[in-house]
Amino acid sequence: MNHLMNFLNNFNLSVDEIGAKERAAMLASRSIKTDSKIWALKMAISMIDLTTLEGKDSEGKVHAMCQKAIHPKPGDDTIPHVAAVCVYPNMIKFAKDAVRNSGVKVASVATAFPSGQYPLKLKLEDVKRCIADGADEIDMVISRGEFLSGDYEFVFNEIKEIKETCVSSAIQYSEKYKTDHEVHLKVILETGELETYDNVRKASMIAMMAGGDFIKTSTGKVQPAATLPVTLVMLEAIRDYYNETGIKIGMKPAGGIKTAKDAIAYLVLVKETLGEDWLTPDLYRLGASSVLNDILMQIDKQKTGFYQGADYYSLD
Repeated sequence: MNHLMNFLNNFNLSVDEIGAKERAAMLASRSIKTDSKIWALKMAISMIDLTTLEGKDSEGKVHAMCQKAIHPKPGDDTIPHVAAVCVYPNMIKFAKDAVRNSGVKVASVATAFPSGQYPLKLKLEDVKRCIADGADEIDMVISRGEFLSGDYEFVFNEIKEIKETCVSSAIQYSEKYKTDHEVHLKVILETGELETYDNVRKASMIAMMAGGDFIKTSTGKVQPAATLPVTLVMLEAIRDYYNETGIKIGMKPAGGIKTAKDAIAYLVLVKETLGEDWLTPDLYRLGASSVLNDILMQIDKQKTGFYQGADYYSLD
């Protein structure tokens, strides 16, 4: 605990909430011209984690989503594939088979998503099973109740053990299938439940120190989900952590990103806060499934000068 607190004491954990909101609004207001806009829209597509997390998910639905992930606009090879598909654990094998050799990763929510209200032993078993089934990425949720009660050591240790399980399970998968299988851990803070920007910054630091490869705003099941000011707070935490340690941590805003304009605003935010090194799917993701068709419509608008009808694009 002393080691954790000593590390946290290296940082100013207080956030100027008004300043964060004003800077986020200022950055979001920037306009991008035609050629740069098309580039930014295609970049946004390459960063999307296309997601289905519903009780009615089926093999057929997951397969259709995976085809959309690989070929967002069939017949147009200038449109990149998305970064990953994200599914419940039972759907990993179907997704893995559907995206095989495409470059699209398979992510799975785990650790009692979205509540996190399971014992650690069950969370670790959940992670092991996901990786054994082929998951490339694990999206875990932190224990918000423990965090809000001030038990930061509990939250830190839980993330640390889950990260260690990701590493050991990936090694076992690699040995079994004679491949180099690396698994990344995204740590979902569920910022809509953390109450203050100070808590968002502190939780971000704890998640990074414990071994998270990405920090992620939300499950998408709680409102508010991602917002530009909260994302800015997390990006600034990543910047400060990098300056202190030299370690680059990824970022994923998720939930509430509905339009191409929203997606571009989030790209501007990361570029202006962290720089161009983070403009890659390896370090930045968008949890924004519903935005894909709007981005495709905007690309066509930039190229042709008019909008296609919504039914021109396949369903997400």
